[in-house]
Amino acid sequence: MRSYPTGPGGRAAAVLAAALAAALPLFAGAGPAAADEGRPDRDFTIEDPRITESSGLAASRAHPGVHWTHNDSDDGPYVFAVDSRTGKTVATVTLRGVGEPRDVEAISIGPDGDIYVGDIGDNLDGSWDHVWIYRFPEPKVLRDATVTAVQYDVKYADGPRNAEAMMVHPKTGRVYIASKNEDGGGLYEGPAKLDAGSANTFRRVDEVPWVTDGAFSPDGKRLVLRSYFSAREYAFEDGRLGEDRSVAAPFQRQAESVTYTADGSALLFGSEGERSEVVRVEVEGGGPGGGRERGKPSGSGGAAGEAGKDQGRGPGDGEGGVGLGAAVVVGAAVLWFALRRKRGRG
Repeated sequence: MRSYPTGPGGRAAAVLAAALAAALPLFAGAGPAAADEGRPDRDFTIEDPRITESSGLAASRAHPGVHWTHNDSDDGPYVFAVDSRTGKTVATVTLRGVGEPRDVEAISIGPDGDIYVGDIGDNLDGSWDHVWIYRFPEPKVLRDATVTAVQYDVKYADGPRNAEAMMVHPKTGRVYIASKNEDGGGLYEGPAKLDAGSANTFRRVDEVPWVTDGAFSPDGKRLVLRSYFSAREYAFEDGRLGEDRSVAAPFQRQAESVTYTADGSALLFGSEGERSEVVRVEVEGGGPGGGRERGKPSGSGGAAGEAGKDQGRGPGDGEGGVGLGAAVVVGAAVLWFALRRKRGRG
C-alpha cells in the first residue's frame, strides 16, 4: 500500500501533470520491446490478468529467466512465477500457515534458495506495531502448488514505520529493510538468523532516500535502491552502504520493483498496473553480457533515467536541457497518476 505527498504542493503538481499529460509520449517513447529473440531477462510485459499490482520482483536462482512477483494489498497469500521470455505465469504458489496478508511489498531470495516475502507496508507510518516476513523454499518444479511457509514477526528498534523494500543478502542470509519516508528513510538490519518463535528486531544502520524497492547483486557486493523517480547502486560491505552511483531507471508510471538478473549483468525494473512492463537496464561490471553502457535501458522506456545521466551539463550542452524538461514532465505526471490512484482507493 503506497503513500504519496499531499497538501497544496501535491495538488499543484497534479494540476501541472494533468496539463502536460498529453506530452508524455514525446518523452516516454513507445515502451519496452517484447522479449528479444526469446532470450530470458529481456524487457517483457506481465500478461497475467490477475497481476495488477506487481509490487516486488526477484530473479529465480533455480529457473533461468523466471521472476517471482506478487500483488500489493487486498489479494491474498499468492506468489507468481513469470517467465520473462513470454510474460506468462508458469506457476502460482499459495502460502499456507500464515495469517491474512495486509500489505505485501517486497520479495527476495536467500542463499539457501528460500523465497522471502515482505508483508512490510504501513501506509499510516506507524499504525501497526509489527509486520511480517513469510519464507518458503523455491519450488524445484514450476507448477501451481500450495506450500507451508514460515511466518516471522518483525519490529523496529526505533518504532513502527512504513517500508516497501526488503532485501536478503545472497551470502550471509541476513535480511535488510529500507523504510520509506519522503524526508529520507533508514536501512534496517535484521538479526543474523530470523526466529519464528519471537519478535525479530531490526535496527537502523544507515540512512537512505525515499525507497520503493531494493535488491542485492548476486555476489552481495552491491545494493540497488529505487524510488519513483530514480535509482542508485551502492557498494555494500560489512552490512553498510559505501560509494554510490546513479543508475538510469526507466520512466514508469508506478515505479515499484527492482531485481538484479541471476548473473548480475543487469537490473530489471518493474511497475504496477495491468500488463505492467519490466525493463532491463545494463549495469557496469555486472557480469557476463553486461557490456552495454552503464544504465542504458535495453528497451525504449528510459526517458527518466536518461535525463538523470545528464546532470551537471551546462546550458550550452543542449542535451541536458532536454533531459531536464523530460524530468519535469515525468515527475509531474507520476505525481498526478499517483494522486489519482490514491483518490480512487480512498
